Formats: sequence, structure tokens, C-alpha cells
Amino acid sequence: MTYCAIDFGTSNSAVALPDGLKIRLAPVEGDAVTLPTAVFFNTDENNQSYGRAALEAYIDGFDGRLMRSMKSILGSPLADTSTDLGDGSAIKYTDVITLFLQHLKQKAQKLAAEPLTRAVLGRPVFFVDDDPRADNLAQKQLEACAHAVGLKEIHFQYEPIAAAFDYEARLTQEGLVLVADIGGGTSDFSLVRVGPERAKHMDRKSDVLAHHGVHVAGTDFDRRVELSTILRELGYQTLDPQGREVPNRVYFDLATWHLINTVYTPKRVSELQLMRHLYPDTHFHDRLMRVVDRRLGHALTAHAEEAKIDVAAGGTTEIDMEEVEEALRVAFDEQKLIEAGRDETQRIVQSARETVKRAGIAETDVSAIYFTGGTTGLRFLSEALSAAFPAAQPVFGDRLASVATGLGIYAQRVFG
Repeated sequence: MTYCAIDFGTSNSAVALPDGLKIRLAPVEGDAVTLPTAVFFNTDENNQSYGRAALEAYIDGFDGRLMRSMKSILGSPLADTSTDLGDGSAIKYTDVITLFLQHLKQKAQKLAAEPLTRAVLGRPVFFVDDDPRADNLAQKQLEACAHAVGLKEIHFQYEPIAAAFDYEARLTQEGLVLVADIGGGTSDFSLVRVGPERAKHMDRKSDVLAHHGVHVAGTDFDRRVELSTILRELGYQTLDPQGREVPNRVYFDLATWHLINTVYTPKRVSELQLMRHLYPDTHFHDRLMRVVDRRLGHALTAHAEEAKIDVAAGGTTEIDMEEVEEALRVAFDEQKLIEAGRDETQRIVQSARETVKRAGIAETDVSAIYFTGGTTGLRFLSEALSAAFPAAQPVFGDRLASVATGLGIYAQRVFG
């Protein structure tokens, strides 16, 4: 057993290994087989932590730098740049990805009798929308990170196709499935012919009728939640004395994981301090500066994600902003989430329809929609996709593990 399959996700990651004729997911944090894609560089104790431990160390107040959504920088100009760790040192973004992959590989290695040197890695249909050169660069950057951790032979498979393999393993008859893999960074769709007889074939190219995707997913809904609720309490969309909206770049940066730390530079802080006269109600500016001075950006983004999850299937919640101001709370519910993410929902549904259109198949011929990825837990989003294909049976897989399992099935076919 010298191979594995790695699902390096924007929000969560997993590793699959062969287990006889079956596939098993490796425990990557305690008994958990999925790991939040997060790294915390603890400058107090001069170490790194990963996954839930990374998030807990950050919440506990240790000094350092929390990194999340690293996958989203692949193919962008940021990928080969360095980021400050808060203690005067810096690290390249791609080196952070390498560290995270190394951590995953070490966890998987505990189950393998021989060194793991071969791997199948998942990839989104598009790392970068409408830019083939940047998309190709993103895959090369991820491949280089994988080589750096000792994986010598690497194959890639589209994540939604991997999910189709996982779905297919439980079928007793043939079907035409639209796989909806909606995670933290991308919404990917594949239209695939599946069935028990087709599963016996190694070459499945003819069964993949189309694939398409859009770089819109969970973190985009998080951003909309934060802008529409939390950051309004800090002055987002406030009008200045001349009736113009106050400069909003700081709010968009605070709502974007990999840009939050750019707000804390001395130059940006000075610029923000000079904006005080633009706020008719200076209370908003006081809150904004408190967030910047106390470096609360990541905490607020986490609150937005938690609020989204809390109302994903209905109900209401309250966003507690106590760290910004005593007794500051914001009510939030599913309807507000629907309104905040309306444009994102429309783009995701349109991408699904475009996938079927590219295959030259009527929407009524799709027999099932297979939902996987953490963001398919948003009820209104899965309902919107189901409504677009009313003849298709909605089927929900393991939101966080279907892709990893499917990648493992594919790795067995490639290496086994």
C-alpha cells in the first residue's frame, strides 16, 4: 500500500487509503476523518497547529497567524507571495499549503505499511474562472506542493467526478446523474452516466458527458452574511455628509479570509484613522477601529460562517459581537441569508444548467442530482437546484467525505 487519495478542500480536507478491496478514510484529527483546512502559526509557543486545533488556538487568544481557505489563492498573484506571521517572519502561501499536505500525509502514513509515494489529488473543475492559463498554473502549484511532501507520482481527478464514483458504488441500475459538488471555494458540476456495469470499466471518459463550474461557494455566502449584518454595525454602506457611501474596501477586505491581515498594516491603520470625519455617527468608526486595533477580523468572519450554518436548514440565530462592544448582538435568520446570497445562488444554478446544456441533454433526462460538499447543507440552495431539474431525484451523499471516498476509488483503479 504505497498510494493514497487526497481531497484538499477550501474548507475541509480528507485522505483515503485502500483497505483490501474497500476504501477507508484515515483519521486525521483524533477519530475524525475530515479536517478543517486551517493552519495556525502560534508565535507565543513557536509551533503550528492544524484543523480544529488551529481554530481553537486562535480562539483561545494565542498570538500568531491563522490561515484558512488556502486553496482559493492557487493560480492567483498571491500564491507566490509571502505573508507576515506576526513575529517578524514570513512564509509563502504555497509553503503553507505544503505544510498542510505534509500534515495530512503524516496522518495517513500511520495506516500504511510502506512509504506513501503515489497519490490521486482532487481538483475543482476550475480553480480560476475564465482564465485557462491561471487554472493550469493552479494545478501545477498544487502538484509542486504535493511533490515537496514526497509524493512522486501524482494523478488529478475532478472532484465532482470523484463524487460520482462514490455515488455509483451504491447503485443497482444505470442512471444519468448530475453531481453537484459545492464546497467552500467552488461549485462544480459533472453530468455522468453511472451504473454497476459501467463501474467495472477503467476508462470512463465516454461516460462523462460534461463538466462545468463556477468559483462561487460557501465562503462567498459567508462574505455576504458578514457584509449584510456584522459589518453594517461597523459602518458598511454608511453615507458621508455629502451623501456618498464611505470607502468600502476595508469592509470587503475584512470579509475575505486571505485579505484580513492586510487591514492591520500601519499604513492602512493610519488611512482608516483619517476617515473618522466621514462618519456622521462616529460610533461606527469607533467600532471599526476597535476591530482593527484588536485584530478581530478573523473572529468576525468565523461568526458569519457560524451564523450561516445555524440557519442553513431554517430557524433563527443571534450573532454575538461582545468582543467588539458589550451587548452588541445582531439577529439573523434563513430569509436574510437567502436575500444576502441571492446573486450567488443564481450563479450556481445557472452553472448547473450550463453543464447539462453543454452535454446536449434535456434537463428532464437527468435522473438524479447527487449533492456533496459542505455548502449543499444550505436548504434553500439545494432546493433551488432541485427546482431547476424537477424530474431528477435529489440524493444527498456525505457532504464532507464523498469526494475523498470517490478519489480513493479512482486511486484503486489507477494504482491498484
